[in-house]
Amino acid sequence: MELIEVIRKRRSIRKYKPDPVPDEYIRKIMEAARLAPSGTNLQPWRFVVVKSAEKRRELAQHTLEFVATAPVVVACCIDITAYKYTPQRIKELTDAGAFTGIDMGAFGGDEYMKKRQAMDENALRAYASLNCAISIEHLILRATDLGLGTCWVMMFKQNGVKEVLKLGESIQVVALVPVGYADQDPAPRPRLPMEDLLIQEV
Repeated sequence: MELIEVIRKRRSIRKYKPDPVPDEYIRKIMEAARLAPSGTNLQPWRFVVVKSAEKRRELAQHTLEFVATAPVVVACCIDITAYKYTPQRIKELTDAGAFTGIDMGAFGGDEYMKKRQAMDENALRAYASLNCAISIEHLILRATDLGLGTCWVMMFKQNGVKEVLKLGESIQVVALVPVGYADQDPAPRPRLPMEDLLIQEV
């Protein structure tokens, strides 16, 4: 499909068929997530692919019940310690020629790192989550392209999900994404017209 077709076709699916999702498809959607861009190439996202029916049932105790009905659930997370690798990520970008001919001013090198280190944990979590959202959208659009349904779920109990998945202290769950073949065909959702969204052109 053309990208715009995939975007228009995507729906939040809350009913799934029991048919298993091929491992090849799981690899493809995770590869799409891996390729997402992020600020200073930080790549703070981490994922847990949950296939076990038992684990999915345990997750359902801490989120919406329909999540467990999908044959696969991807827990999309962030590592809030990822910022420590900012100098390495910036060096990798520099070596790849990302900044060639560009004056980064106060946004490059040591000055940028000082500003990053000055951020408190809540700010770091928000920054990492914003970047993670890009990878989640990549995952969801690739799943749609492969004929799979998904739903971006942010209604869950953080501590409960972390306990089920045995996640470390530095890992925070951003969203749960059930993945499977849709057992419903939802109509297009209403969207605001462009004139309500475009503040101005200058």
